[in-house]
Amino acid sequence: MRRPLALIVAALLIASASVAFADEAVLIDFSLLGADIIEDPIQKGMMTQNRATMMDFSTVAGASYTDEQKKQMAISLAIPNWDVILASSSRTGERQALSYTREAQIAQDAKQYAGAKALGVRVSFPLEPFNSWARIQPPFDVPAFEPKADIDDSGAIVPKADAQGSDPVNARLSRFEGSYNADTKIVTALGVVKNVGVIKSIAVNVKGLNFPHGLSIILKDNDAEEHVMFMGYLNFDGWRELRWDNPQYISDVRNRELRIDPLYPRSTPFVKFAGFLVSRDAEAIGGDFIAYVKDVKILYDKAVLEPVRDIDDEAIWGIVGQKEDDRKRLESQRFGASQVMRYIERMKQETKTGFSEEKK
Repeated sequence: MRRPLALIVAALLIASASVAFADEAVLIDFSLLGADIIEDPIQKGMMTQNRATMMDFSTVAGASYTDEQKKQMAISLAIPNWDVILASSSRTGERQALSYTREAQIAQDAKQYAGAKALGVRVSFPLEPFNSWARIQPPFDVPAFEPKADIDDSGAIVPKADAQGSDPVNARLSRFEGSYNADTKIVTALGVVKNVGVIKSIAVNVKGLNFPHGLSIILKDNDAEEHVMFMGYLNFDGWRELRWDNPQYISDVRNRELRIDPLYPRSTPFVKFAGFLVSRDAEAIGGDFIAYVKDVKILYDKAVLEPVRDIDDEAIWGIVGQKEDDRKRLESQRFGASQVMRYIERMKQETKTGFSEEKK
């Protein structure tokens, strides 16, 4: 009798442990965001866009734009496209020009992440002793419901037809949700993870260069509200995992406030990556700041135990799709117009660096 009882107790312990542990996902992996298509027209041989994350905002742009201007509304999450925005008190023309992102290639013989790519960040902070910050963010709001698509070498996007096949989990993931590995049971996303209830922990793998600045993660939920989590200070040399553990996470479900939320047309709760925040204290060293980021991972509770439905609500009502189209249209107005203005300004720039010699 004692042996079966021991087995029952062990089974209960395993079951209770499974409740306490959350799902794991890679929210964004910068090694997947290298530029691999569309050659730069000026710097030959240099690619400018990332195939997997191409977006074309010209499809919802107004008729006032020319075809050439609409071409500038196609962009991706390629690392060089990310924006670095300085605090208004620090945003001089020179400092903003010296604050940008670059694709960093990790050496093949490196001890960690050998041969992978990372997000390289340069921020030009003021030399004067006052608090400042810089926000590193994607060039556009990561779409949560972008359908899977084939992207050719020119960046043209052709949506794929639904195909369940033998891999229904990957088939139902949208494009920026990335892919699911059945062996590791981990989703590797390109900026958005769905079916997220309570976040238990967040981790970022970052290479510090002994700067005393602080690093925070910015996440955006399905209600478009931003949440900033402080990860730690970068005053170390080499790669390190900085981790944030939710102080309000309750492991014992008996102590949780239980509630039932409506599903459709409320979209399945999700989180998307909105950027990093680097904070510099007034007493800390100013000037150029450099850091590298490999990826951001999350541990979370599922919002819905089984997200697969026997009726395709969206196919019948189209409510979520309409909201996504409206969001995309607003994004095109914000981002598309700024891209066109940058293109026009670039066309107006003088390319010569010296004066022509006077004929004698």
